[in-house]
Amino acid sequence: MIEIHPLRIAGRWREGFALDVHTTRSVYLGEDEFGQPQYDTERSPAGELLFQLKYRSDQSAVAPLVEVAGGFVRGRWPAADVVVPVPPSRPRPSQPVLLLGEAIAQGLGVSFLPAAVRRQREVPELKDVRDFDERLRLLDGAHAVDAPAVQGRRVLLFDDLFRSGATMNAIAAALYDEGRAEDVVALTITRTRSNR
Repeated sequence: MIEIHPLRIAGRWREGFALDVHTTRSVYLGEDEFGQPQYDTERSPAGELLFQLKYRSDQSAVAPLVEVAGGFVRGRWPAADVVVPVPPSRPRPSQPVLLLGEAIAQGLGVSFLPAAVRRQREVPELKDVRDFDERLRLLDGAHAVDAPAVQGRRVLLFDDLFRSGATMNAIAAALYDEGRAEDVVALTITRTRSNR
């Protein structure tokens, strides 16, 4: 099992954690011949696996991430009865948040509800929006909750990467306020070192 260093993530949920930081070091090297910035980056073990899954489509990263995430959840939140993923922010041939969320739910023996939260309208990629209040404004009313799916349930809200928490906070609020979820806890595989 890979080594993790869980970090608390603050939000509207009762309790939340990222299993580790995404990068441990990143040094700017300059620009390539196309003007793209280049970095010498070191990642945590979880961060490297997530990077390989997300950006190299390496499916072999799923099993070790699910093993460590499932073990963490079983030890911390054994009462969670559904896993609700954050809707993916951009199209990919295979969505890491959905692959991991479904496998985590299966390993825990709980329901996986990818349709419990859906985007009602497009939102620009928030990694390009630096101001937290602007992120919240862009997310206002962006998600709808299938209330019957989550009402009275203990929800594990799952995302692969935590940056500022704006999206997860908006969804957690909707799960409580619109969905009438009994409880919401939050888990991400990694978090960025800064919240930008």
